[in-house]
Amino acid sequence: MHLSENEGIEGVRFAVTGGQGFVGAALCLELLRRGAQEVRSLDLRASSSWSQQLLDAGVRFFQGDVRKKEDVERVFRNVDCVFHLASYGMSGKEMVQTGRTDDININGTCNVLDACHEHGVRRLVYVSTYNVVFGGEPIVNGNETLPYFPIEDHVDAYGRSKSIAEQLVLKSNARQAKSSKSTRLYTCAIRPAAIYGPGEERHLPRILSLAKLGLAFFKIGGPNVKTDWLYVDNLVLALILASMGLLDDIPGRKGTPVAAGQAYFICDGAPVNTFEFIISPLFRSLGYAVPRVKLDTPIALAISRFFLFICTLFYPWLDSKWIAQPLILPAEVYKVGVTHYFSFLKAKEELGYVPMTSPREGLAATISYWQERKRRELDGPTIFTWLAVTIGMLAIFSAACLPPVGPLKWLLAIHLFVFRKMLVIRLVFLAAVVAHAAEGVYAWFLAKKVDPRNAAGWFWQTFALGVFSLRYLLKRARV
Repeated sequence: MHLSENEGIEGVRFAVTGGQGFVGAALCLELLRRGAQEVRSLDLRASSSWSQQLLDAGVRFFQGDVRKKEDVERVFRNVDCVFHLASYGMSGKEMVQTGRTDDININGTCNVLDACHEHGVRRLVYVSTYNVVFGGEPIVNGNETLPYFPIEDHVDAYGRSKSIAEQLVLKSNARQAKSSKSTRLYTCAIRPAAIYGPGEERHLPRILSLAKLGLAFFKIGGPNVKTDWLYVDNLVLALILASMGLLDDIPGRKGTPVAAGQAYFICDGAPVNTFEFIISPLFRSLGYAVPRVKLDTPIALAISRFFLFICTLFYPWLDSKWIAQPLILPAEVYKVGVTHYFSFLKAKEELGYVPMTSPREGLAATISYWQERKRRELDGPTIFTWLAVTIGMLAIFSAACLPPVGPLKWLLAIHLFVFRKMLVIRLVFLAAVVAHAAEGVYAWFLAKKVDPRNAAGWFWQTFALGVFSLRYLLKRARV
């Protein structure tokens, strides 16, 4: 397919569902850069970290829910092309919320298709996933001839619902518009690999939060396990090329558009080991311990099923912040522990897709983003330090101030064995409290100079942990 850079974009109105997300925002900005007349963003969120940049660029915001047909229809009026990115259930606690995942991914897609039919939208590009064909069995250099993975065998609602939604989208290809029999809706599906880049909000933040706590100490599978990754700019390029591949008014080309009714695998074109390519370099650059313990995939699956069971028990409260993210779930074990990578040859031949950003460049940009982000955030020790200091302070408080009843008798006996006298125990406790308070005040004054936005956080963390927190602030002050 040989078209100009902005074919089908200049002077055209677009709608992007999930437009305030990581990929959606990048897509909106690129469409406007290429001369789109108008770009509308439909998102459940009122704002995101990209909102100001999108507003400055001229994106029109529509807050709404793809599960509500009326919300979708008011955005799609007089739109020529739609990019359907909104989805749910990709990672973490979301993966357990089956009902919401099905509602957004399946019913939401049905609403998108109906609104396109109602308002005469000509092009629909659907963002799908590798999981429509992958379910835990190795795939080496797969292509689009692979059959859909059996619906009933999916281990998570996300893969199952995206498979159903993709099939609905592709079967709706060439559907006549309600208002005009001469207008048809042409559809295609893009199946991206795991997406990364500066600002990615699904996978890396969760992994790095575990690393900060000291809980990301294991890796799954051997070094020979290979999977695909996809830099965000390469995905945006593929989406735009797919929209061009749905044009039905290209001079010199008559008949069905080249991408109509088609699905395309999209990746960086360089299968890698997830832990060696992205996790280890990222951890080292941020000063986190690189995972050393290797878990075989069957063992990791058994552990992940335990976390799935716990999440299921707490299903009604999963939206609550006090419910922590699971360490790992079965579908995530398959993603990093089983080889599966695909060829983008079809996308290259039919759409002209070639990755513009190399894996090395993409990883460098991602690492730079996270280094800068870490400099802006409160830093501190692992959860094991928190537990040790908290338990230690509670223990000496109990021995010094509480009556020796029940288990406290043994606690007091241990402290008397170490410190010999009750007075010494109380003096040690008082000295510890004074030291923590003094270190907290010092941390506050120092943070006002080197990290003013987090000064209060440094005070309370240092008050709780003492020197174990203060050393992180002193390290930042020396940089």
